[in-house]
Amino acid sequence: MNPTSGTIGRWQGAGLMATTLLGTGVFILPQMTVNMAGHGAMLAWALLTLAIIPITIVFAQLGARFPHAAGPAFFVEQAFGRVLGRAVGLSFLLIVPIGAPAAIMMTFQFFQVMVPIAGWGKLACELLVLLVLLGLNLRGIQVSAKAQFALTLCIVAVVVLMFGSGVSRATQYQAPQEVLNIHGTLQAMGIAFWSFLGVETMTHLTTDFRNPRKDFTPAMMIGTLLVGAIYLVCTWLLLLLPSDAPLAMISAFDTLLGGYGTQIIGILGIASGLATTNVYAASVSRLLSSFSEQGITPRWFAPRNQHNVPVRALAFVLSLMALVLLANFLTDTRLDQLISWANGVFVVIYLLSMLAAVRLLSKGYRPWAVLSSLMCLVLGVALGSAMVYAITLMVILLPLLWLQLKLRRPPLPPMAAS
Repeated sequence: MNPTSGTIGRWQGAGLMATTLLGTGVFILPQMTVNMAGHGAMLAWALLTLAIIPITIVFAQLGARFPHAAGPAFFVEQAFGRVLGRAVGLSFLLIVPIGAPAAIMMTFQFFQVMVPIAGWGKLACELLVLLVLLGLNLRGIQVSAKAQFALTLCIVAVVVLMFGSGVSRATQYQAPQEVLNIHGTLQAMGIAFWSFLGVETMTHLTTDFRNPRKDFTPAMMIGTLLVGAIYLVCTWLLLLLPSDAPLAMISAFDTLLGGYGTQIIGILGIASGLATTNVYAASVSRLLSSFSEQGITPRWFAPRNQHNVPVRALAFVLSLMALVLLANFLTDTRLDQLISWANGVFVVIYLLSMLAAVRLLSKGYRPWAVLSSLMCLVLGVALGSAMVYAITLMVILLPLLWLQLKLRRPPLPPMAAS
């Protein structure tokens, strides 16, 4: 890749990071984890937040020292060679058919609370969202970064207000005596991992930072810690105010702040869901374009416009999302299945990236990389059978990429650093 002129600063990057992680799950995932683990959900979120900190540190160092649009694929290639690196990159591309539709499906849970819609009408609205994302991305990621920083502040403000009101009720709250459900807590961690998907996505955008060495690591850490705190608060609020409502956070908002939860939580949920899908569309299109420049995928995807946006790659990614949304609609695939399968692929990508960091980073960061690798293995155990999809992808991709490199003469050059 050729070096680019970045436009994102530290605080814009922190907003982009936080909103990407909060995304569709901020008002949904706490409820799912409480349903799985009861009061063990608090432990699940606390452990997951602690686990993601070393992973974030390592990704931030990799992204700052090796800025490249291919992100984890580039890191793994530098450490272990082209075959495994490109397998990671293609795995990330192949997660889009699962992850993006899941994000859009979660977004429309908020939309349906505000405007009841179902069937083909709902599908049409979901497809319309993709056209909106195409328009947002055509002028570059910096436009989205500014909007998402403001969105992050709004979400934080709402959660802080709810927390402040909830504290006054906590003195009257008595936690029920229940035995810790270890299996449920592990399941909750596996599902909750979705909330931190985006750590690796930011590494695809290092070239969009004005000063990645100075601003990238602080932006990632600020965003990660903020998100962990918000999820813990939301989970605590739902345990404080249990509800059988489809979206319990709306019920909690109405109880604590006197109403308008449907409108406020609904609008924030829709906006954050769109923001998450937007960042994934931007990062994956850049990865596809980078792979085209390296000859891994057709060169048709490589061209970029004056804003450094790979328009053809972006259009292809959004078209693929549209096809999968249609397939999910016709097959009635469950949301929790999509989330678990997506999480499994990301666990593999994270694990290989952390192992690459052991070889690439200085001695001071190697203990963090080793610890992060162990955390990824724990998350893989928590996901259980959902890892089958991820393992199957790697088993298929590795021999195919090995054959591609063997059959091509002369051999393909390695990815060039940005």
